[in-house]
Amino acid sequence: MNEQSPNGLDLDPGITRRKFLGTTALSSAALLTGGLASLPSLLAKKAPLSDEPFIEATIPQLQALMASGQLTSRQLTQGYIRRMQSLNPLLHSVIEVNPNAIAIAAGLDNERRQGQVRGPLHGIPLLVKDNIATDDQMQTTAGSLAIYGNHVPGDAVIIQQLRAAGAIILGKSNLGEWANFRDDEAETYPLAVGWSARGGSTNNAYDLSYTSWGSSSGSANGAAANLCAAAIGTETDGSITGPSAVENIVGLKPTLGLVSQDGIIPIAHEQDTAGPMARSVTDVAILLGVLQSPFGEVLGHQLPSDYTQFLDPNALDGAVIGRDVRFFDYSYYGSGIPGDELTVAFAENALSVMESLGATVVDVDTGDVFAYSGDEFTALLYEFRAQIADYLATLTHTDMHTLADLIAFNNAHCVQEMPYYDQDVFLLAEQFPGYPNDPAYIAARTHARTAARSGIDSVINSGVDAIVAPHLTNSTGP
Repeated sequence: MNEQSPNGLDLDPGITRRKFLGTTALSSAALLTGGLASLPSLLAKKAPLSDEPFIEATIPQLQALMASGQLTSRQLTQGYIRRMQSLNPLLHSVIEVNPNAIAIAAGLDNERRQGQVRGPLHGIPLLVKDNIATDDQMQTTAGSLAIYGNHVPGDAVIIQQLRAAGAIILGKSNLGEWANFRDDEAETYPLAVGWSARGGSTNNAYDLSYTSWGSSSGSANGAAANLCAAAIGTETDGSITGPSAVENIVGLKPTLGLVSQDGIIPIAHEQDTAGPMARSVTDVAILLGVLQSPFGEVLGHQLPSDYTQFLDPNALDGAVIGRDVRFFDYSYYGSGIPGDELTVAFAENALSVMESLGATVVDVDTGDVFAYSGDEFTALLYEFRAQIADYLATLTHTDMHTLADLIAFNNAHCVQEMPYYDQDVFLLAEQFPGYPNDPAYIAARTHARTAARSGIDSVINSGVDAIVAPHLTNSTGP
Protein backbone atom coordinates (compact mmCIF):
# COMPACT_ATOMS: atom_id res chain seq x y z
CA MET A 1 0.00 0.00 0.00
CA ASN A 2 1.39 3.36 -1.02
CA GLU A 3 2.21 5.98 1.59
CA GLN A 4 0.03 9.08 1.74
CA SER A 5 1.81 12.40 1.33
CA PRO A 6 0.94 15.45 3.46
CA ASN A 7 -0.95 16.72 0.41
CA GLY A 8 -3.07 13.58 0.17
CA LEU A 9 -1.34 12.27 -2.96
CA ASP A 10 -0.34 8.63 -3.32
CA LEU A 11 3.42 8.17 -3.19
CA ASP A 12 4.97 5.46 -5.32
CA PRO A 13 8.27 4.44 -3.63
CA GLY A 14 9.39 2.85 -6.88
CA ILE A 15 8.82 5.88 -9.06
CA THR A 16 11.61 6.42 -11.56
CA ARG A 17 13.07 9.42 -13.36
CA ARG A 18 11.37 8.20 -16.54
CA LYS A 19 8.00 8.24 -14.79
CA PHE A 20 8.66 11.74 -13.47
CA LEU A 21 9.56 13.08 -16.89
CA GLY A 22 6.32 11.70 -18.33
CA THR A 23 4.00 12.81 -15.53
CA THR A 24 1.21 15.23 -16.42
CA ALA A 25 0.21 18.26 -14.39
CA LEU A 26 -2.27 17.47 -11.63
CA SER A 27 -3.51 20.80 -10.32
CA SER A 28 -3.20 24.49 -11.04
CA ALA A 29 -3.46 25.41 -7.38
CA ALA A 30 -1.46 22.70 -5.59
CA LEU A 31 -0.48 23.56 -2.05
CA LEU A 32 3.24 23.91 -1.50
CA THR A 33 4.91 21.85 1.18
CA GLY A 34 4.33 23.00 4.74
CA GLY A 35 1.09 24.84 4.00
CA LEU A 36 2.74 28.26 4.22
CA ALA A 37 2.49 29.30 0.58
CA SER A 38 0.53 28.18 -2.45
CA LEU A 39 1.39 28.29 -6.11
CA PRO A 40 -0.37 31.09 -7.98
CA SER A 41 -3.29 29.99 -10.11
CA LEU A 42 -1.71 31.32 -13.26
CA LEU A 43 -2.12 28.44 -15.65
CA ALA A 44 -5.55 27.50 -16.88
CA LYS A 45 -4.27 25.18 -19.59
CA LYS A 46 -2.05 22.20 -18.84
CA ALA A 47 -0.01 20.05 -21.21
CA PRO A 48 1.82 16.71 -20.84
CA LEU A 49 5.11 17.49 -19.16
CA SER A 50 7.04 15.07 -21.36
CA ASP A 51 6.19 17.24 -24.38
CA GLU A 52 7.76 20.36 -22.92
CA PRO A 53 10.79 21.53 -24.95
CA PHE A 54 12.74 22.45 -21.83
CA ILE A 55 12.96 18.96 -20.30
CA GLU A 56 16.66 18.14 -19.74
CA ALA A 57 17.65 21.20 -21.81
CA THR A 58 20.90 23.00 -21.02
CA ILE A 59 21.12 26.75 -20.55
CA PRO A 60 22.69 27.24 -24.04
CA GLN A 61 19.90 25.15 -25.58
CA LEU A 62 17.25 27.21 -23.79
CA GLN A 63 18.94 30.42 -24.93
CA ALA A 64 18.96 29.15 -28.52
CA LEU A 65 15.23 28.37 -28.34
CA MET A 66 14.46 31.84 -26.97
CA ALA A 67 16.77 33.61 -29.43
CA SER A 68 15.03 31.88 -32.35
CA GLY A 69 11.56 32.69 -31.06
CA GLN A 70 10.60 29.05 -30.49
CA LEU A 71 10.26 29.63 -26.75
CA THR A 72 9.75 32.65 -24.52
CA SER A 73 10.94 33.09 -20.99
CA ARG A 74 7.33 33.44 -19.92
CA GLN A 75 6.48 30.06 -21.45
CA LEU A 76 9.56 28.52 -19.87
CA THR A 77 8.69 29.88 -16.43
CA GLN A 78 5.10 28.70 -16.76
CA GLY A 79 6.37 25.26 -17.74
CA TYR A 80 8.53 24.93 -14.65
CA ILE A 81 5.64 26.08 -12.45
CA ARG A 82 3.44 23.39 -14.04
CA ARG A 83 6.01 20.78 -13.07
CA MET A 84 6.15 22.13 -9.53
CA GLN A 85 2.39 21.91 -9.25
CA SER A 86 2.55 18.27 -10.24
CA LEU A 87 5.72 17.06 -8.57
CA ASN A 88 6.36 19.23 -5.53
CA PRO A 89 3.73 17.46 -3.41
CA LEU A 90 5.79 14.31 -4.00
CA LEU A 91 9.30 15.72 -3.86
CA HIS A 92 9.07 18.66 -1.44
CA SER A 93 11.77 20.40 -3.45
CA VAL A 94 10.40 23.94 -3.28
CA ILE A 95 9.38 25.89 -0.19
CA GLU A 96 8.08 28.97 -1.96
CA VAL A 97 7.50 30.25 -5.50
CA ASN A 98 8.20 33.83 -6.50
CA PRO A 99 4.74 35.33 -7.12
CA ASN A 100 6.30 37.79 -9.58
CA ALA A 101 8.20 35.17 -11.59
CA ILE A 102 5.96 35.21 -14.66
CA ALA A 103 5.78 39.01 -14.73
CA ILE A 104 9.57 39.19 -14.49
CA ALA A 105 9.85 36.67 -17.32
CA ALA A 106 7.50 38.73 -19.50
CA GLY A 107 9.62 41.82 -18.87
CA LEU A 108 12.76 39.96 -19.89
CA ASP A 109 11.00 38.79 -23.06
CA ASN A 110 10.27 42.42 -23.89
CA GLU A 111 13.92 43.32 -23.37
CA ARG A 112 14.98 40.50 -25.70
CA ARG A 113 12.57 41.67 -28.40
CA GLN A 114 14.16 45.12 -28.15
CA GLY A 115 17.62 43.62 -28.61
CA GLN A 116 18.62 43.93 -24.96
CA VAL A 117 20.12 40.77 -23.48
CA ARG A 118 21.51 41.28 -20.00
CA GLY A 119 23.82 38.30 -19.91
CA PRO A 120 24.15 34.51 -20.22
CA LEU A 121 21.19 33.87 -17.91
CA HIS A 122 18.70 36.22 -19.60
CA GLY A 123 15.26 34.72 -19.04
CA ILE A 124 16.55 31.60 -17.27
CA PRO A 125 14.54 30.51 -14.18
CA LEU A 126 16.62 29.34 -11.21
CA LEU A 127 15.83 27.98 -7.77
CA VAL A 128 17.91 29.30 -4.87
CA LYS A 129 18.35 27.74 -1.46
CA ASP A 130 16.24 29.23 1.32
CA ASN A 131 19.28 30.49 3.21
CA ILE A 132 20.14 33.01 0.46
CA ALA A 133 18.51 36.42 0.97
CA THR A 134 16.12 37.75 -1.65
CA ASP A 135 14.64 41.20 -1.14
CA ASP A 136 11.28 40.45 -2.73
CA GLN A 137 7.99 38.88 -1.69
CA MET A 138 9.67 35.60 -0.73
CA GLN A 139 10.98 34.65 2.69
CA THR A 140 14.56 33.77 3.68
CA THR A 141 14.40 31.43 6.66
CA ALA A 142 16.86 28.51 6.36
CA GLY A 143 13.70 26.39 6.42
CA SER A 144 12.87 27.42 9.99
CA LEU A 145 9.67 28.88 11.36
CA ALA A 146 11.73 30.86 13.88
CA ILE A 147 12.50 33.72 11.52
CA TYR A 148 9.47 33.43 9.25
CA GLY A 149 8.17 36.92 8.49
CA ASN A 150 11.55 38.63 8.82
CA HIS A 151 12.70 41.32 6.41
CA VAL A 152 16.20 41.06 4.98
CA PRO A 153 18.17 44.28 4.35
CA GLY A 154 18.54 43.51 0.65
CA ASP A 155 19.37 40.89 -1.94
CA ALA A 156 22.41 38.75 -1.26
CA VAL A 157 25.30 39.83 -3.50
CA ILE A 158 24.98 36.68 -5.59
CA ILE A 159 21.26 37.36 -6.12
CA GLN A 160 22.17 40.83 -7.38
CA GLN A 161 24.65 39.24 -9.78
CA LEU A 162 22.14 36.64 -10.99
CA ARG A 163 19.47 39.27 -11.63
CA ALA A 164 22.00 41.48 -13.44
CA ALA A 165 22.80 38.52 -15.72
CA GLY A 166 19.09 38.15 -16.52
CA ALA A 167 18.17 35.25 -14.26
CA ILE A 168 14.68 34.81 -12.86
CA ILE A 169 14.65 33.81 -9.19
CA LEU A 170 11.86 31.29 -9.59
CA GLY A 171 11.58 30.22 -5.97
CA LYS A 172 13.22 29.10 -2.76
CA SER A 173 14.37 25.50 -2.57
CA ASN A 174 14.01 23.28 0.47
CA LEU A 175 17.00 22.38 2.62
CA GLY A 176 18.10 20.61 5.74
CA GLU A 177 16.97 23.17 8.30
CA TRP A 178 19.70 25.63 9.30
CA ALA A 179 21.86 23.91 6.68
CA ASN A 180 21.90 20.70 8.77
CA PHE A 181 23.64 22.37 11.70
CA ARG A 182 20.88 22.06 14.29
CA ASP A 183 21.36 18.48 15.46
CA ASP A 184 23.93 15.81 14.64
CA GLU A 185 21.26 13.11 14.74
CA ALA A 186 19.61 14.42 11.56
CA GLU A 187 21.69 12.11 9.40
CA THR A 188 20.57 9.02 11.34
CA TYR A 189 16.99 9.49 10.17
CA PRO A 190 17.04 8.72 6.43
CA LEU A 191 14.81 11.56 5.27
CA ALA A 192 15.60 14.13 7.98
CA VAL A 193 18.91 15.18 6.47
CA GLY A 194 16.89 17.15 3.90
CA TRP A 195 14.06 18.11 6.25
CA SER A 196 12.89 21.55 7.33
CA ALA A 197 9.88 22.72 9.29
CA ARG A 198 8.76 24.86 6.34
CA GLY A 199 9.45 22.36 3.59
CA GLY A 200 9.15 18.86 5.01
CA SER A 201 11.41 16.01 3.88
CA THR A 202 12.88 16.33 0.40
CA ASN A 203 12.38 13.02 -1.41
CA ASN A 204 14.81 11.71 -4.00
CA ALA A 205 13.72 12.25 -7.61
CA TYR A 206 14.75 8.69 -8.49
CA ASP A 207 13.28 6.93 -5.45
CA LEU A 208 10.76 8.65 -3.18
CA SER A 209 11.69 6.36 -0.30
CA TYR A 210 15.28 7.61 -0.35
CA THR A 211 16.86 10.85 0.80
CA SER A 212 18.07 13.75 -1.34
CA TRP A 213 20.81 14.21 1.27
CA GLY A 214 21.55 17.72 2.36
CA SER A 215 21.69 20.35 3.14
CA SER A 216 21.09 21.66 -0.41
CA SER A 217 18.48 18.96 -0.92
CA GLY A 218 15.82 20.97 -2.72
CA SER A 219 18.33 22.62 -5.04
CA ALA A 220 19.68 19.24 -6.16
CA ASN A 221 16.24 17.70 -6.33
CA GLY A 222 14.72 20.62 -8.21
CA ALA A 223 17.45 20.54 -10.83
CA ALA A 224 17.24 16.75 -11.20
CA ALA A 225 13.45 16.79 -11.62
CA ASN A 226 13.49 19.69 -14.10
CA LEU A 227 11.66 22.09 -11.79
CA CYS A 228 14.14 24.77 -12.87
CA ALA A 229 16.87 25.29 -15.42
CA ALA A 230 19.48 25.08 -12.64
CA ALA A 231 19.82 25.90 -8.96
CA ILE A 232 22.05 27.53 -6.39
CA GLY A 233 23.04 25.73 -3.20
CA THR A 234 25.42 26.42 -0.35
CA GLU A 235 28.04 24.27 1.30
CA THR A 236 29.99 24.28 4.51
CA ASP A 237 31.03 20.64 4.30
CA GLY A 238 29.39 18.38 1.73
CA SER A 239 26.09 20.24 1.29
CA ILE A 240 26.45 20.77 -2.46
CA THR A 241 28.51 17.72 -3.41
CA GLY A 242 26.48 15.20 -1.39
CA PRO A 243 22.99 16.05 -2.71
CA SER A 244 24.38 16.40 -6.23
CA ALA A 245 25.78 12.88 -6.02
CA VAL A 246 22.57 11.21 -4.91
CA GLU A 247 20.44 13.22 -7.38
CA ASN A 248 22.77 12.52 -10.34
CA ILE A 249 23.52 16.15 -11.16
CA VAL A 250 26.68 18.28 -11.25
CA GLY A 251 27.49 20.34 -8.17
CA LEU A 252 30.50 22.53 -7.50
CA LYS A 253 31.74 23.97 -4.22
CA PRO A 254 33.86 26.94 -5.38
CA THR A 255 37.14 27.90 -3.77
CA LEU A 256 36.41 29.81 -0.58
CA GLY A 257 36.36 33.51 -1.42
CA LEU A 258 35.49 33.08 -5.09
CA VAL A 259 31.78 33.67 -4.39
CA SER A 260 30.44 36.36 -2.04
CA GLN A 261 28.99 35.23 1.30
CA ASP A 262 27.14 38.52 1.85
CA GLY A 263 23.45 37.94 2.51
CA ILE A 264 23.71 34.19 3.10
CA ILE A 265 22.64 32.75 6.46
CA PRO A 266 25.92 31.44 7.86
CA ILE A 267 27.25 28.43 9.61
CA ALA A 268 30.81 29.70 9.34
CA HIS A 269 32.37 32.20 6.98
CA GLU A 270 35.58 30.19 7.30
CA GLN A 271 33.99 27.38 5.23
CA ASP A 272 30.67 28.58 3.74
CA THR A 273 30.19 29.25 0.06
CA ALA A 274 27.35 29.24 -2.44
CA GLY A 275 27.77 27.24 -5.61
CA PRO A 276 26.06 26.11 -8.81
CA MET A 277 24.02 22.92 -9.16
CA ALA A 278 22.82 21.82 -12.59
CA ARG A 279 22.26 18.90 -14.93
CA SER A 280 25.40 19.53 -16.99
CA VAL A 281 28.99 20.65 -16.55
CA THR A 282 28.36 23.38 -19.14
CA ASP A 283 25.59 24.93 -17.06
CA VAL A 284 27.73 24.81 -13.91
CA ALA A 285 30.53 26.61 -15.77
CA ILE A 286 28.11 29.31 -16.96
CA LEU A 287 26.70 29.82 -13.48
CA LEU A 288 30.14 29.96 -11.89
CA GLY A 289 31.09 32.80 -14.22
CA VAL A 290 28.08 34.79 -13.03
CA LEU A 291 28.48 33.94 -9.34
CA GLN A 292 32.18 34.66 -9.00
CA SER A 293 33.56 37.75 -7.28
CA PRO A 294 32.85 40.95 -9.21
CA PHE A 295 36.30 42.26 -8.27
CA GLY A 296 38.15 40.09 -10.80
CA GLU A 297 40.74 38.74 -8.37
CA VAL A 298 40.66 36.18 -5.55
CA LEU A 299 43.63 35.05 -3.45
CA GLY A 300 45.97 36.87 -5.78
CA HIS A 301 44.67 35.14 -8.90
CA GLN A 302 43.03 36.90 -11.84
CA LEU A 303 39.63 35.38 -12.58
CA PRO A 304 38.58 34.29 -16.06
CA SER A 305 35.52 36.04 -17.41
CA ASP A 306 34.06 32.81 -18.79
CA TYR A 307 34.63 29.32 -17.41
CA THR A 308 33.13 27.60 -20.44
CA GLN A 309 36.41 28.27 -22.27
CA PHE A 310 37.91 25.45 -20.18
CA LEU A 311 35.37 22.84 -21.28
CA ASP A 312 37.20 20.19 -23.30
CA PRO A 313 35.58 16.89 -24.36
CA ASN A 314 39.06 15.39 -24.67
CA ALA A 315 40.31 16.56 -21.28
CA LEU A 316 40.76 13.01 -19.94
CA ASP A 317 43.30 12.17 -22.63
CA GLY A 318 46.60 12.40 -20.75
CA ALA A 319 45.04 13.27 -17.39
CA VAL A 320 46.31 11.70 -14.17
CA ILE A 321 43.50 10.59 -11.85
CA GLY A 322 44.22 9.83 -8.20
CA ARG A 323 42.48 6.98 -6.42
CA ASP A 324 42.82 6.43 -2.68
CA VAL A 325 42.00 2.72 -2.40
CA ARG A 326 40.48 3.22 1.06
CA PHE A 327 37.64 5.20 -0.50
CA PHE A 328 36.73 2.14 -2.55
CA ASP A 329 36.24 0.01 0.57
CA TYR A 330 32.81 1.01 1.81
CA SER A 331 33.48 -0.57 5.22
CA TYR A 332 36.19 2.06 5.77
CA TYR A 333 33.45 4.60 6.48
CA GLY A 334 31.39 2.24 8.58
CA SER A 335 28.31 3.71 6.93
CA GLY A 336 26.35 0.52 6.42
CA ILE A 337 24.26 2.25 3.77
CA PRO A 338 22.47 -0.30 1.55
CA GLY A 339 23.84 -0.17 -1.97
CA ASP A 340 27.38 0.84 -1.03
CA GLU A 341 28.72 -2.24 -2.80
CA LEU A 342 27.01 -1.15 -6.01
CA THR A 343 28.32 2.39 -5.60
CA VAL A 344 31.88 1.10 -5.41
CA ALA A 345 31.32 -1.16 -8.43
CA PHE A 346 30.00 1.75 -10.49
CA ALA A 347 32.95 3.90 -9.43
CA GLU A 348 35.42 1.22 -10.45
CA ASN A 349 33.69 0.98 -13.82
CA ALA A 350 33.88 4.78 -14.18
CA LEU A 351 37.64 4.62 -13.64
CA SER A 352 37.86 2.02 -16.39
CA VAL A 353 35.95 4.33 -18.72
CA MET A 354 38.34 7.17 -17.84
CA GLU A 355 41.30 4.94 -18.70
CA SER A 356 39.68 4.05 -22.03
CA LEU A 357 39.51 7.79 -22.77
CA GLY A 358 43.24 8.21 -22.18
CA ALA A 359 43.52 8.86 -18.44
CA THR A 360 46.07 7.24 -16.17
CA VAL A 361 44.77 6.12 -12.78
CA VAL A 362 47.31 6.10 -9.94
CA ASP A 363 46.99 5.18 -6.28
CA VAL A 364 47.39 8.06 -3.84
CA ASP A 365 47.35 8.55 -0.08
CA THR A 366 45.26 11.52 1.01
CA GLY A 367 46.08 11.11 4.69
CA ASP A 368 43.79 10.39 7.62
CA VAL A 369 40.33 11.46 6.51
CA PHE A 370 39.03 11.59 10.07
CA ALA A 371 42.03 13.19 11.79
CA TYR A 372 40.69 16.74 11.53
CA SER A 373 36.94 16.17 11.93
CA GLY A 374 36.75 16.84 15.67
CA ASP A 375 38.71 20.07 15.34
CA GLU A 376 36.59 21.18 12.41
CA PHE A 377 33.39 20.63 14.37
CA THR A 378 34.75 22.51 17.39
CA ALA A 379 35.73 25.46 15.21
CA LEU A 380 32.29 25.50 13.57
CA LEU A 381 30.57 25.64 16.96
CA TYR A 382 32.48 28.78 17.90
CA GLU A 383 31.92 30.36 14.49
CA PHE A 384 28.22 29.59 14.23
CA ARG A 385 27.31 30.96 17.66
CA ALA A 386 28.87 34.33 16.88
CA GLN A 387 28.07 34.61 13.19
CA ILE A 388 24.40 33.65 13.39
CA ALA A 389 23.92 36.47 15.91
CA ASP A 390 25.65 38.86 13.51
CA TYR A 391 23.29 37.77 10.71
CA LEU A 392 20.15 38.03 12.86
CA ALA A 393 21.18 41.58 13.79
CA THR A 394 20.73 42.58 10.13
CA LEU A 395 17.06 41.52 10.07
CA THR A 396 13.94 43.46 10.94
CA HIS A 397 10.46 42.18 11.88
CA THR A 398 11.84 39.34 13.99
CA ASP A 399 12.22 38.61 17.69
CA MET A 400 15.18 36.32 17.04
CA HIS A 401 18.49 38.00 17.86
CA THR A 402 20.75 35.27 19.24
CA LEU A 403 21.27 31.53 19.11
CA ALA A 404 19.64 31.36 22.54
CA ASP A 405 16.49 32.90 21.02
CA LEU A 406 16.40 30.22 18.32
CA ILE A 407 16.81 27.48 20.92
CA ALA A 408 13.95 28.91 22.98
CA PHE A 409 11.71 29.14 19.90
CA ASN A 410 12.34 25.51 19.00
CA ASN A 411 11.54 24.41 22.55
CA ALA A 412 8.30 26.41 22.49
CA HIS A 413 7.32 24.99 19.08
CA CYS A 414 8.78 21.51 19.38
CA VAL A 415 5.87 19.79 17.61
CA GLN A 416 6.50 21.76 14.43
CA GLU A 417 10.26 22.17 14.72
CA MET A 418 11.47 18.91 16.25
CA PRO A 419 9.32 16.00 15.05
CA TYR A 420 12.31 13.89 13.95
CA TYR A 421 15.40 15.25 15.66
CA ASP A 422 16.31 17.75 18.35
CA GLN A 423 18.75 20.66 18.51
CA ASP A 424 21.81 19.19 20.20
CA VAL A 425 24.22 21.11 17.96
CA PHE A 426 22.47 24.39 18.77
CA LEU A 427 22.71 23.58 22.48
CA LEU A 428 26.36 22.65 22.17
CA ALA A 429 27.25 25.76 20.16
CA GLU A 430 25.66 27.93 22.85
CA GLN A 431 28.40 26.67 25.18
CA PHE A 432 31.19 27.92 22.89
CA PRO A 433 31.57 31.70 23.27
CA GLY A 434 34.91 33.36 22.66
CA TYR A 435 35.10 33.59 18.87
CA PRO A 436 37.51 34.63 17.42
CA ASN A 437 40.11 35.05 20.16
CA ASP A 438 39.71 31.97 22.36
CA PRO A 439 43.00 30.00 22.14
CA ALA A 440 41.03 26.74 21.96
CA TYR A 441 39.17 28.06 18.92
CA ILE A 442 42.33 29.24 17.21
CA ALA A 443 43.99 25.86 17.78
CA ALA A 444 40.99 23.92 16.46
CA ARG A 445 40.61 26.00 13.30
CA THR A 446 44.35 25.98 12.60
CA HIS A 447 44.59 22.20 12.95
CA ALA A 448 41.50 21.57 10.82
CA ARG A 449 42.83 23.81 8.05
CA THR A 450 46.32 22.29 8.16
CA ALA A 451 45.06 18.70 8.15
CA ALA A 452 42.75 19.31 5.19
CA ARG A 453 45.41 21.05 3.12
CA SER A 454 48.05 18.43 3.87
CA GLY A 455 45.74 15.82 2.39
CA ILE A 456 44.38 17.19 -0.87
CA ASP A 457 47.07 19.79 -1.59
CA SER A 458 49.95 17.36 -1.17
CA VAL A 459 48.37 14.96 -3.66
CA ILE A 460 47.49 17.62 -6.23
CA ASN A 461 50.96 19.13 -5.95
CA SER A 462 52.45 15.73 -6.75
CA GLY A 463 51.10 15.91 -10.29
CA VAL A 464 47.60 14.44 -9.96
CA ASP A 465 44.94 16.33 -11.93
CA ALA A 466 41.96 15.10 -9.92
CA ILE A 467 41.02 12.76 -7.09
CA VAL A 468 38.09 10.39 -7.56
CA ALA A 469 36.02 8.94 -4.72
CA PRO A 470 32.76 6.97 -4.88
CA HIS A 471 31.33 8.09 -1.55
CA LEU A 472 29.60 11.17 -0.17
CA THR A 473 32.89 12.36 1.26
CA ASN A 474 32.86 15.79 2.87
CA SER A 475 34.46 18.49 0.82
CA THR A 476 36.65 20.24 3.36
CA GLY A 477 38.71 17.20 4.21
CA PRO A 478 41.22 15.20 2.22
